[in-house]
Amino acid sequence: MTPAPATPPRGIIFDMDGVLVDSEPFICEAAMRMFELTYGQVVRREDFAPFVGAGEDRFIGGVAAQYGVTLSMPCDKFRTYEIYLDIIRDRLKPLPGAVEFVHSVKARGLRSAVATSADRVKMEGNLREISLTPGDFDAIVTGDDVARKKPDPEIFLLAARRLDLSPAACLVIEDAPNGIAAAKSAGCRCLGLTSSFTETTLREAGADYVRRDLAQVPMELIGL
Repeated sequence: MTPAPATPPRGIIFDMDGVLVDSEPFICEAAMRMFELTYGQVVRREDFAPFVGAGEDRFIGGVAAQYGVTLSMPCDKFRTYEIYLDIIRDRLKPLPGAVEFVHSVKARGLRSAVATSADRVKMEGNLREISLTPGDFDAIVTGDDVARKKPDPEIFLLAARRLDLSPAACLVIEDAPNGIAAAKSAGCRCLGLTSSFTETTLREAGADYVRRDLAQVPMELIGL
């Protein structure tokens, strides 16, 4: 059993994809369709794995580079989002315990933020599908707000600043090595969820704690 932190966090910073929702299969499907429809290029789902959590510019751009495709950005990203928002309708579901955990954090007086490398349009679409809103959080940071994406710590430093907390007072909840590396570089503690990668991979990336999903997180872990 993982011991609770000596000093409980005062703020919780949620990544979105793989933490609140399992959107990776859908964004992969959307990007695969975009490549085929726009460039006639068939790409594989596994091609995207190294770029999970780094934002859609890198997510799409990394695969394009593998196949020698020259993208037209941001048009190709916007087209991918159009496809994505269409295919998630009535299909995207919250991960176990996610909505309940968000409400519990808020009810118990901790500050909370979403910090996602995705653009705001994707973030809003995801929240809408799982019946959450930006108003359920004290701060929102998206890929539109930062110049450097994960694994750079900028997104979590900005989230902590918008919560008016030090990074050390924040617990980041992440599912991907890029995000965990960003959280640790920012000076935050990090809880890794095994929705996308194995426990071994998350611990090697620097996660302080690991759980399967937010339904498995004991309140003692965040000092409640």
